[in-house]
Amino acid sequence: MKSLLTPGIGLAAFAALLHGGLIAPSLGLVTFAFYGVLIAGLLLAWRFHSSRIFLALLVLFLAEQAISFFSTGHPAAGGTGRIAMAAVGLLAPFNFVLLSLRQEKGFVFSSVAPVGLLLFVQSVIVAVLCRPEAAAAHGSLHQPLASASLPFASVLAFSAAGVLLLTRYVLFHRPVESGLLWSLAASFLALYFGGTGPIPTAYFALAAFLLAGAVVETSYLLAYHDELTTLPSRRAFREALRRLEPPYSIAIADIDHFKRCNDAYGHDTGDEVLRLVASRLARVSGDGRAYRYGGEEFAIIFPGKTASDVLEPLEKLRVGIEASRLRLRGPDRRQEPRGPDRRNQRSRGRGQTGHAIRELARTPAAAELSITISIGVAAATKARDSSPEEVIAAADKALYRAKAAGRNRVESSVSPRRRPRGSAAGIA
Repeated sequence: MKSLLTPGIGLAAFAALLHGGLIAPSLGLVTFAFYGVLIAGLLLAWRFHSSRIFLALLVLFLAEQAISFFSTGHPAAGGTGRIAMAAVGLLAPFNFVLLSLRQEKGFVFSSVAPVGLLLFVQSVIVAVLCRPEAAAAHGSLHQPLASASLPFASVLAFSAAGVLLLTRYVLFHRPVESGLLWSLAASFLALYFGGTGPIPTAYFALAAFLLAGAVVETSYLLAYHDELTTLPSRRAFREALRRLEPPYSIAIADIDHFKRCNDAYGHDTGDEVLRLVASRLARVSGDGRAYRYGGEEFAIIFPGKTASDVLEPLEKLRVGIEASRLRLRGPDRRQEPRGPDRRNQRSRGRGQTGHAIRELARTPAAAELSITISIGVAAATKARDSSPEEVIAAADKALYRAKAAGRNRVESSVSPRRRPRGSAAGIA
């Protein structure tokens, strides 16, 4: 939620400062800020292969340029700027939604060129619509920008695009969708307050800043979160260790027989197992925070907890994972041994041929894969001066004891625990 709420809070604070009289930006200053942030954002997007953010920044640039170019003099003056604002009010939301729906493929020509061509065509259409003779025919030359509110179609387009971008963020939790959403909101405010002048240009600068921030947030997410499981990564785990103060507990969890699962069912099934276990670990109770430690191993940090405090949450976690089942598809028919070639068995009757066809068409029933984990836990207390590395080593030893005792159990470094009753560990 930080990726969604932080930009929104920043936008609200910026609007309060801008309209509360606390800051009075000059046109030259905000114009310099807009171009500076725009160039910095384009460079960041290019460096981190984020073509969607790069193209969204181009949309902002073209929108600001169209309104500025076709507005004569002061924002309250007449001119073709009103038509440009109406066109931008429709095209900007459309382009932001298009970029959100577009799959990120980096700066591949076959992927970027169609969007670039579309933006070029849109720019030509806006230029044609904003010709003085076209504006005079619609009577727009005599309507000042400041006195003309945004058309209802533009407000509707911004609203619909905002709802769609918010929905996509809720579904996928990607910072890019959040950046597009709040940048679109800032662009709407820029148009709402006249399109040109210090305040609208300041909103355009903020919109570019929010898009650049989405690149940074995405890079942070990739650096500190595991892409497969979406859990915090080992780097985030190491940084969390530096902030720990006794008492605290650390648990190391390992998926039982994971290598055998990969060998028997393939790495795609292994990835599904990792994702399923990670989803359970993310909801561990006892104020624990789970991390992807490496391979099939996970680490859980319990700040302010002793080993005895976390045994019950860990046992609930183990039981919950044991009760989970991963549904598997039937084996690939191409991997099954083939019988004699039917073309050489013409002597068989028509009944035998029909039976063979029915056998080939029969779909094997889906199997279920049981998953279990073994957990070792150790704690650091104020009475015992232990470094996080020593606590992790003690938790590893407890994990090895859990594996040696038959797996599918929680073992503490303080005292061994009895093997819980339940089904034996499956292949996973």
